[in-house]
Amino acid sequence: MLGYPEIGPAIEWLCNALGFTLRLRIGDHRAPLNVGDGAVILSQRELVGRDDFQSVLVRVEDVDAHIERARKNGAHVLSEPKDHMFGERQYNVEDFAGHRWTFSQSIADADPVTWGGTPGQL
Repeated sequence: MLGYPEIGPAIEWLCNALGFTLRLRIGDHRAPLNVGDGAVILSQRELVGRDDFQSVLVRVEDVDAHIERARKNGAHVLSEPKDHMFGERQYNVEDFAGHRWTFSQSIADADPVTWGGTPGQL
C-alpha cells in the first residue's frame, strides 16, 4: 500500500505515466490499481518525511518502451535502462510523491551461481 496526499491525481499520474489501470476507486481515500499481473493499493495520507516513501519493483515486457511512456508523462528518471548479469534489464523512476519504481524485463535465464547468487528451493 502506497500513500499519496490525494488519490485522484495519483491515479491519473500512475495510469498515464506508468501504464497502470484503475481497478476500483473507494471514495477519496483508497484505490487498487492493476500493475501487470498484480496490483498496488493507493491510500490517502500525508507524506511527512523520507521514511514515508516506498520502493516497488514491477515486471514489464519491454523496458525501453515503458521508459519512453514514463518519460513523456513526466516521470523523474533516476537511472536509464541497463542490462544486469542476473538476466534482467531495469530502469528506475521516482513519481511525483517521491515513491521509487524499478521496472524490470527478463532478458536471459542466468544461472545464479554465475553471478554470485545462491539458489534456493522453488
